[in-house]
Amino acid sequence: MPTSGKVYLDGQDVYAQSNEKLAIFRRRQVGLIYQFHNLIPTLNVEENITLPILMDKRKINKERLNDLLYLLGLQDRKTHLPNQLSGGQQQRVAIGRALMNAPAVMLADEPTGSLDSRHGQEIIKLLKESNKKYGQTLLLVTHDENIALQANRIITIADGKVVRDERLAARS
Repeated sequence: MPTSGKVYLDGQDVYAQSNEKLAIFRRRQVGLIYQFHNLIPTLNVEENITLPILMDKRKINKERLNDLLYLLGLQDRKTHLPNQLSGGQQQRVAIGRALMNAPAVMLADEPTGSLDSRHGQEIIKLLKESNKKYGQTLLLVTHDENIALQANRIITIADGKVVRDERLAARS
């Protein structure tokens, strides 16, 4: 919750809503990707990805789920539990969960921080593909300059203040 100012998404003051409506809004409009996967260990890949839908007691769009499993390269792992997956696969499950609702905004907090460089680049590629395919806004936090340089815009924050705001040439 911000300490000052307002947060608008699609012209709506996000924090002017009740806590219950705010939770629903977040589940449906904002995809969150954490540095650590935060997967439910007793749920398989498919169940972890569809968790936001199940929490809202909505019908699962099987076509979207299958498209995501394919995009994430997890179609052959959908019945596996998190402990049966590599770190990169677990992170892809977390991304799938964040994408399942086709949110307007994706917030990624150090999504590659716990991965080696090869798996990290795979995750960035997936996020960029999702950004293009679904037209989502992607806000990514990273300390990795090589990853930051792949963005269209870099905002550098130091001690809680914006110290640089740079637009870069469009990248694919």
